[in-house]
Amino acid sequence: MPLDLKSATYKLGAIFFLSWGLLHIYAAYLGYQLAEDAAPGLTQGKLYQGAWNLAYLSVFTIVIAVAFNWRNSLLGYWLNLFTISVTDIGFLVLIYVPGLSTDLLGPTLWILGVIFSTIGILTRPRTP
Repeated sequence: MPLDLKSATYKLGAIFFLSWGLLHIYAAYLGYQLAEDAAPGLTQGKLYQGAWNLAYLSVFTIVIAVAFNWRNSLLGYWLNLFTISVTDIGFLVLIYVPGLSTDLLGPTLWILGVIFSTIGILTRPRTP
């Protein structure tokens, strides 16, 4: 069965959200490595906690992308829209804007996921 343009949009959105999740699992791993090098204490604990939280959000995003966004689910759309938006807005405000990183791959995947998922949601058939 050929892929039509409407299903291609939300499936692309799911792929971008899935890619965001995979990228951030790697970022969580890097955060864990950073925590290992920190002196034992509260700072190290907070770094571990940040890596754990990012890993959890990444896995959550991947599950929602595969189980819901791939099927153009409205619930999945809102779950990943909220989760990834809150996470990447925090990155932009706390890390990118102060100049601590110039990497915009995560926010790019986020925006592309939102664009294609939104098109998919807006063009899906309405049921009464």
